[in-house]
Amino acid sequence: MIRRNHKGIEIGAAVSIARAISWLKENDTAISSSNSGMVFQKIADHMEKISTGFVRNSASIGGNLVMAQGKNFPSDIATLLLAVDATVSIATGDKHEVVTLEDLLARKPIDCRSVLLSVQIPFPEPKRKNNIIVSDSKLYFETYRAASRPLGNALPYLNASFLAEVSPCINGGVVNDIKLAFGAYGTKHAIRARKVEEHLSGKLVTVNVLREAIKLIKEEVVPESSTSHAAYRTSLAVSFLFQFLSPFLDPGFPVKDGLLNGITYSLLESQSKSLSEVSTGQMESLTLLLPAKQVVNSSRDYYPVGEPIVKTAAAIQASGKAVYVDDIPSPPNCLYGAFIYSTKPLARIKGLDFKSGAQLSKVSAVITYKDIPEVGENVGSKTFFGFDPLFADEITRGAGELIAFVLAETQKSADIAASSAVVHYDTENMDPPILSVEEAVEKSSFFDVPPFLYHNVGDFSKGMDEADHQLISAEINLGSQYYFYMEPQTALAVPDEDNCMVVYSSTQCPEWTHNAIAKCLGVPEHNVRVVTRRVGGGFGGKATKATPVATACALAAHKLRRPVRTYLNRKTDMITSGGRHPMKITYSVGFKSNGKVTALHLNILIDAGMYADLSPMLPMTISGPLKKYNWGALSLDIKVCKTNNSNKSAMRCPGEMQGSFIAEAIIENIASELLMEVDVVRNINLHTYESLSVFYKGAAGEAPDYTLPDIWHKLEQSACLPRRMEAIEQFNRGSIWRKRGISRVPIVYGVSLRPTPGKVSILCDGSIVVEVGGVEIGQGLWTKVKQVTAYALSSVGCDGTENLVERIRVIQSDTLSLVQGGITAGSTTSESSCEAVRLCCNTLVERLGQLKSELQEQTCPVNWESLILQAHSRAVNMAAHSYYVPVSDSMYLNYGAAVSEVEINILTGETNILRTDIIYDCGQSMNPAVDLGQIEGAFVQGIGFFMLEEYLVNADGLLISDSTWTYKIPTIDTIPKQFNVEILSSGHHKKRVLSSKACGEPPLLLAASVHCATRAAIKAARKQLRTWGKLDGTTDSSFRLDVPAVMPVVKSLCGLDCVEMYLETLLAAS
Repeated sequence: MIRRNHKGIEIGAAVSIARAISWLKENDTAISSSNSGMVFQKIADHMEKISTGFVRNSASIGGNLVMAQGKNFPSDIATLLLAVDATVSIATGDKHEVVTLEDLLARKPIDCRSVLLSVQIPFPEPKRKNNIIVSDSKLYFETYRAASRPLGNALPYLNASFLAEVSPCINGGVVNDIKLAFGAYGTKHAIRARKVEEHLSGKLVTVNVLREAIKLIKEEVVPESSTSHAAYRTSLAVSFLFQFLSPFLDPGFPVKDGLLNGITYSLLESQSKSLSEVSTGQMESLTLLLPAKQVVNSSRDYYPVGEPIVKTAAAIQASGKAVYVDDIPSPPNCLYGAFIYSTKPLARIKGLDFKSGAQLSKVSAVITYKDIPEVGENVGSKTFFGFDPLFADEITRGAGELIAFVLAETQKSADIAASSAVVHYDTENMDPPILSVEEAVEKSSFFDVPPFLYHNVGDFSKGMDEADHQLISAEINLGSQYYFYMEPQTALAVPDEDNCMVVYSSTQCPEWTHNAIAKCLGVPEHNVRVVTRRVGGGFGGKATKATPVATACALAAHKLRRPVRTYLNRKTDMITSGGRHPMKITYSVGFKSNGKVTALHLNILIDAGMYADLSPMLPMTISGPLKKYNWGALSLDIKVCKTNNSNKSAMRCPGEMQGSFIAEAIIENIASELLMEVDVVRNINLHTYESLSVFYKGAAGEAPDYTLPDIWHKLEQSACLPRRMEAIEQFNRGSIWRKRGISRVPIVYGVSLRPTPGKVSILCDGSIVVEVGGVEIGQGLWTKVKQVTAYALSSVGCDGTENLVERIRVIQSDTLSLVQGGITAGSTTSESSCEAVRLCCNTLVERLGQLKSELQEQTCPVNWESLILQAHSRAVNMAAHSYYVPVSDSMYLNYGAAVSEVEINILTGETNILRTDIIYDCGQSMNPAVDLGQIEGAFVQGIGFFMLEEYLVNADGLLISDSTWTYKIPTIDTIPKQFNVEILSSGHHKKRVLSSKACGEPPLLLAASVHCATRAAIKAARKQLRTWGKLDGTTDSSFRLDVPAVMPVVKSLCGLDCVEMYLETLLAAS
């Protein structure tokens, strides 16, 4: 029920948020007086930023308010309605009462005897003096919200709504009445800032009045002690109040000579200009994305390879018809599992029980390490470096370690039982856990790293002696990142005859999963079969981390002789999967006065967690992209620390992401020390082909292969870099509250091909079945395999081969059908799989060629169908198997560069990515459409790491940003507004597979350009602070921008008290 009455708008408590929004917008004209329409329209606009459309369609207005009142829910609706003096109607038995929303929020939680009936939003009315409305007064209403996603679907750091009646006068505006509501800042419920309201009422808005109001607001908006970013939230309240009141300041406020330290300032001449200038940056324009360029160069040299054909299975994936592991129907008598994991970093496990007896009755079994067969081993995963355990034994060695696997008749029952489990711990007489890399160093807790994995270059001491300047023991800290694949970890294990086990697993490495299951169960490997049709996103998280999930299902199925499956909920998946490796980097660097680096030494401490996993390979992967600049001499000391934190694993660009960023951070620091443009310092340190060959040895290839200099200069022109840099400088001079920055970043990324099997079978009707070692995880591997298969088979040279792509089917990975499948990772599995298939096809073409010659001699017409039919009738083997083993020097380098431009809002810390331009060398792309998607997707995931995704843990190392509620990946409103990508076709490279190059991971590194551009914008903001005399000039340029550069981080570097500084500067200059 929504209805209009003489007092305002009444909304029934059960009305959905979406329905309320729709009604307010549809009836805007009917309810709009000079004041009311504006208020209701802005309330509706703000409510559209609450959660998602799905939630708004389901959630009710009353439910939201009751949660805010009784559950301390950070409600936007409560804050909106508080400022307009909304009232609520409550029924308790026969009693009915109407109270203000402010009173309701201050009460004890509503109990089950009371029902919230409706909400009344009154029509705003001007305040009366002696019962007479002031004729020249106007009502102003604004709402505010600072969140990691401007369009919503993210909790705000703070929200606010302000309603004021102001009488304009020649000196600005007099506040007749004002209501200020703040919420979601780390308090029990939204509040009215009564002291500030009293201070402002009846006063002319002046700088002094505003400054005093800000002092009061900082006393009233105080987050609770446990609130994250508490100071930032309070500063937002100041920023929003300043934004609201600044239009009412005297536009002719006197400033000496009209100048402040050389910068012209006049307080905003009109209300519209003020609101635009100090906007909160919450997507003012309805245009989210601007037109962009996608430049691709397809080639017909290996047709249909090189054609931008549609990705295989795209239609059934988009329509939901594609079958993933969880879509496989459950076999009869199937059980469902859920994991119980440790919440302590290092402790003895004394016992396990459940909070509720009712939950225990639904538990079919609880599987622990004690249930592993005597002939088996406690093995959960396999890597290049050995095996890691499935379950903790008597001791848990890290938060997030698997302890037990609970089985029930439904997934919901299993999840509830696991969440109600109580693990009893004992830490008596145990050493304290190692929870930082510093503690690991103190206790010499390291994993062994093979010495050949990385090497130094040149003489560091000599290089430092040659330097004009030195930076000693500078620090960089990098956090973790969660994989956030769409499909969480999932598996289905089905017992088969003769003590065999069939496991359907969403894994990037069926072979390793196969090995681990057999070892855990203590059975021959021929008794295990692992099947993987496709994976719903992996990013490395389905490499080793999928194996314990499949192994646990297999162990339970083996013990109980019943099918067992699981589908991890997002919280369990996030806590147990580990993610990207955190690192602490300390470096010393020497450089010339022109910015040329002469020597660099790095001490890198990697937090691997409790088990080795793939962590020992990170020293190698870090050092690769790190060497993209000519450091003169490079010295590395990399330690892989064994801690009691969650176990980390490979994530898209494992180590490479960090290594490339470390290089950029060092270059940025050098430029700051020399007061030089960063782009100039980058230019002077780019490799020549000769220095590239020194740093990368055999991987550098031949001189024409080094395309980075061409990319670098081409991007400068295509992105109009010089002109935009000048425009940004001009913009920053004229804008107080917004600053822009731009950055150009290169990448050099080495990859290697790996041994991969393939099998091609041609059936009687001429259709073709292909098996490869690589797994389709969304990267388009199947698509490229089909194209290469069609190209290779078409060389038989007969009619009917023009459209072979349509006759090819790539089938699921099956570890008993195709052995030695290896791991799908490292960006080159598509290439390796394509080459394995090409070898198979060459064998088949050779067989068919002999038959074709015979048929032609007999003057028989030869087309594809007849040729294949004859081959089958003459018992020609129409199946070929290959095992592609690359040559020893299969490593090659990938090149690319990106320019990103950002705009930061100094008042809120929000970063808006205005434009990104990328040029990336794909060699001769096998499928430009697929590669384009890989480049764009990788870049966006990199934005998440550098700008958005906070991986937060508690004092025990347990992840607390463990759901979509608290962990925010990029969305349409946080990606570049204009995103231009060019795929460079760099010609023929005979040593590579059909002249192609990798693109799945390397473009991720280019997202550092966004972080560097943000740093440039912050630098401009800090320069402004210095002109106000509020920042020590010696620290202006040497600040450190953390990763991720979330809103509180950016705002802190721009000055949490920048509004106060500004007002003080105005007063001092008056």
